[in-house]
Amino acid sequence: MKLIGMLDSPYVRRVAISLQLLELPFEHEALSVFRTFAQFQRINPVVKAPSLVCDDGTVLMDSSLILDYAQALAHPRRLVPADLRQLAHALRVTGLALAACEKSVQIIYERRQRPPEKLHEPWLARLTDQLHAAYRGLEAEFAQRSPDPAGGNIDLAGVTAAVAWRFTQETQPGLVPPTQHPALAAFSAAAEGLPQFLAAPFGEGTYPA
Repeated sequence: MKLIGMLDSPYVRRVAISLQLLELPFEHEALSVFRTFAQFQRINPVVKAPSLVCDDGTVLMDSSLILDYAQALAHPRRLVPADLRQLAHALRVTGLALAACEKSVQIIYERRQRPPEKLHEPWLARLTDQLHAAYRGLEAEFAQRSPDPAGGNIDLAGVTAAVAWRFTQETQPGLVPPTQHPALAAFSAAAEGLPQFLAAPFGEGTYPA
């Protein structure tokens, strides 16, 4: 399998880390949807990161759908709990983290891609409010349960939350203060020390480091 996309994308990074946790070997090609658009387009005409080229040549896209396939491939290994109540909690955390990723990306595009004279402040304010709401929800979840990712004991919800937090802190420094989210910040810092995270660090590198 080959994973296509940059590790400065939270969606690409959550897939790269999760594939390692599922013990699925893969290659990584760090293509940008901006700088290497034409090259990416030859692999996936939609130019959506991440894209996954399966062993039979099928190209999948969207991180959640790619991870559905990966977990089916890795069966019986899974990154989501089988217990229904635990699953509901994991899906809530994952949903909040993906919302944080989405709003962070939208804020970046609003600030960096739109001409300054066309910047729509009410829309930017709404995105920022949604981003803060997502992180307040995540902080409440992690403060209540305080999971420990040490030793690789981390599920897909934890991967997504840690990756989202790192992405926002790297791309929007100061927008979501760590002092206001101590449980989430501590969890993310511990997760970033895991070998699977270290092998796929945030930035423009290529897995394996």
